Amino acid sequence: MEWFTDLFANVQQWLFEAVVQPLVYAVGLGGWVEDAFDATGWLMVGLIQVLVLMAVIGPLQRWRPVEPVVDRRAVRTDILYTLIHRLGLFRLGIFFAMQPLFDLTMGLLRSHGWGTLHLDELWPGVTDVPWIAFAIYLVVLDFFEYLIHRGQHHFNWWWALHSLHHSQRQMTMWSDNRNHLLDDVIHDVIIVVVAQLIGVAPGQFIALVALTQLSESLQHANLRLSFGRIGERLWISPRFHRLHHAIGIGHERRGPQTLGGRNFGVLLPWWDMLFRTVDFEARYYRTGVRDQVEPDAYGRVRDYGRGFWAQQWLGLRRLIGRG
Repeated sequence: MEWFTDLFANVQQWLFEAVVQPLVYAVGLGGWVEDAFDATGWLMVGLIQVLVLMAVIGPLQRWRPVEPVVDRRAVRTDILYTLIHRLGLFRLGIFFAMQPLFDLTMGLLRSHGWGTLHLDELWPGVTDVPWIAFAIYLVVLDFFEYLIHRGQHHFNWWWALHSLHHSQRQMTMWSDNRNHLLDDVIHDVIIVVVAQLIGVAPGQFIALVALTQLSESLQHANLRLSFGRIGERLWISPRFHRLHHAIGIGHERRGPQTLGGRNFGVLLPWWDMLFRTVDFEARYYRTGVRDQVEPDAYGRVRDYGRGFWAQQWLGLRRLIGRG
């Protein structure tokens, strides 16, 4: 992989010097040059991801689709979400809006004795091997991803935001980033703080995020694909995750219509297996949220919105109990 990392670094340097740096100085943000260099790396990762989506996962969807694509407008909205997140626009907004709060949070944690624990230094000679360190950080961060996902389905206020992600009736490879922006802010702040506290290096963090996002894009694909009896227990497949999006199954407990659900894992199904939230049923159900397809006592179904801004606004209304 050394040739690839060298190539990536060289292209990042060229793109930064040729395009990004002049633009940063032109708009009077010369003091942010170092951060702009990091942002260039994220932009390149996002472009690579979009290329993989179109060149690899897209053909897979057309090869073995679960269902025909009939709501292309919904898919176009999901594409917009993907471009906003993968090309760095969301991350750029978070940086300018949240960096002071993030610095304050990290300062408070460290002032109370929460220093950085470098997991790759726990066993010298073993954990400092690059691929072993990467695997350790992946497992630890994935565990926190599982906990966050459980929280999104457990707390009513958080579900009011996260339910937007589940309201997609036409799931495709573009659906992973279909989230309320406030939900994404909460998630990203937690993950970044955890990564800082366990000592994930910036380069490792970018690679971990890129791997996670690509895997999640595959999981959400309109793709009839299982990894088999053994593979399903090692890595989350499109079949496994689709059950999590199934109407009345993935976001509810068995029996009464209460929050809960199954298959919360993001990369590894191990946490679902450990905490007994796993379901390996080999079925491909319709996706969505129960209250958008089943009328309530007054004959109403919930509207989650069609376009980007409508979805964001209705999410805020749900959060304050008016939607």
